[in-house]
Amino acid sequence: MKKAKLFSLGAVAMVSALVLGACGNGGTDDSKGDSSEKPAATIALITDTGGVDDRSFNQSAWEGFKSWGEANKLSEGNNGYKYFQSSNESDYVPNIDQALNAGFNTIFGIGYKLKPAIEEQAGLNPDTNFVIVDEVIDAPNVASATFKDQEASYLAGVAAVYSTKTNKVGFIGGVESTVIDRFEAGFNAGVKDASAELGKDVKVENQYAGDFAAPDKGRSIAQGMYAQGADIIFHASGGTGNGIFQEAKARNEAGGEKVWVIGVDRDQSDEGGYKVDGKEENFTLTSALKQVGTVAQDLAQRALDGKFPGGKHEVYGLSEDGVGLTDGQLSDEAKAAVEAAREKIVAGEIEVPEKPE
Repeated sequence: MKKAKLFSLGAVAMVSALVLGACGNGGTDDSKGDSSEKPAATIALITDTGGVDDRSFNQSAWEGFKSWGEANKLSEGNNGYKYFQSSNESDYVPNIDQALNAGFNTIFGIGYKLKPAIEEQAGLNPDTNFVIVDEVIDAPNVASATFKDQEASYLAGVAAVYSTKTNKVGFIGGVESTVIDRFEAGFNAGVKDASAELGKDVKVENQYAGDFAAPDKGRSIAQGMYAQGADIIFHASGGTGNGIFQEAKARNEAGGEKVWVIGVDRDQSDEGGYKVDGKEENFTLTSALKQVGTVAQDLAQRALDGKFPGGKHEVYGLSEDGVGLTDGQLSDEAKAAVEAAREKIVAGEIEVPEKPE
């Protein structure tokens, strides 16, 4: 299994001809940014059901693609980059068909749920490059990108142990799957190891919403966890996590003991802002990063260079800067513990499990 080292964003910004696919939808004016000469690479993004405004996985990809396009004076449209929004799973194949008909030569499927659609369309269109994120497809024109989500989640678990005052924390997942298993397993392992190191007995409650786009379910589960004494919740639930943030905000604005959320996929500190007695506060303790946008830039760059890694499985972890943890509102003690754990994982001294016990 090949590990791909991410290039720096500074180096990325020096390339001027690449077009990445993201921020546009099926209703976008395709003439925007079109030119008589087709760029060397055009990129289309097929979202999963969370959409590009899910404040999580899809949005991370969208933000990375858009920043890249803006940095290189690239425009949204069929001659550049564009996203195709999926409201439900039945939209995947039609959206891919739209991207193919529009002439995009590299198509990204964001999320493991797109595997069947990408696999089918890659077989029917061998001259088009495809990327599947969070799954693996064995095909010569498909690059598979997965993340060591468990490594960032382990760090989140360490941070939770060093931050909790109640010794009760929670994990809320979207849909049970191999991918979300990694988040749960890593978080639980981090909590367990850090608890042993500190001589604490921190308990984790794990629950699933069964959906990545159900804020109401996320809020309901969070309400129960906080009511039962948890003061920190780590979520890996896509748009469902918006409800978790809503519940935490309501509780914190009402006063009393502070509760926290650990964000996922992107820095979710903006979602944690609130005011108490006119004072700015924040309840996003930290965020487990998944650098989907940067990884997409990496793969798109190689497509531009004629080195698209079709047929290969690229794995991104802490060593590749593909995952990580923000400083957020962590104490100096917690940040030091997180950094020590990161170094041990990178050195191979800690092997983080991918499946829950």
